[in-house]
Amino acid sequence: MKNIVLVFGALYGLTSVILGAFGAHAFKKLLSVEKLTSFETGVKYQMYHALALLILGFALSFTSALEKWAGWGIILGTFLFSVSIYFLAFSEYWNVNLKFLGPVTPIGGTFMIIGWTCLLFYFLKGKDIFL
Repeated sequence: MKNIVLVFGALYGLTSVILGAFGAHAFKKLLSVEKLTSFETGVKYQMYHALALLILGFALSFTSALEKWAGWGIILGTFLFSVSIYFLAFSEYWNVNLKFLGPVTPIGGTFMIIGWTCLLFYFLKGKDIFL
């Protein structure tokens, strides 16, 4: 599990830098300001969670269920959240109706919240948390 978290952290970091560069340059010509802002939100959340996954991958042992749920929640949530935003941002440009992806974004956000909540409970279960 540790390796999976680290691999996804690196993959999400890599792709967020690439997509961020395209968003700052090439996509400005293709997307409206509103769609580009939405796209950039997906990139930001992807990078934030890439960094979080790298930190978690190095800091946790992933021996408890809370650690594993935290990792999977952030991995799945980031994918669903950011990728759905990317596709929705381009739906107008591609002239394709992707409105069915609208509910996927909050589902991804919910998975991220679950991951962070599991992480919180994992830390609260620590014996020296209140010292």
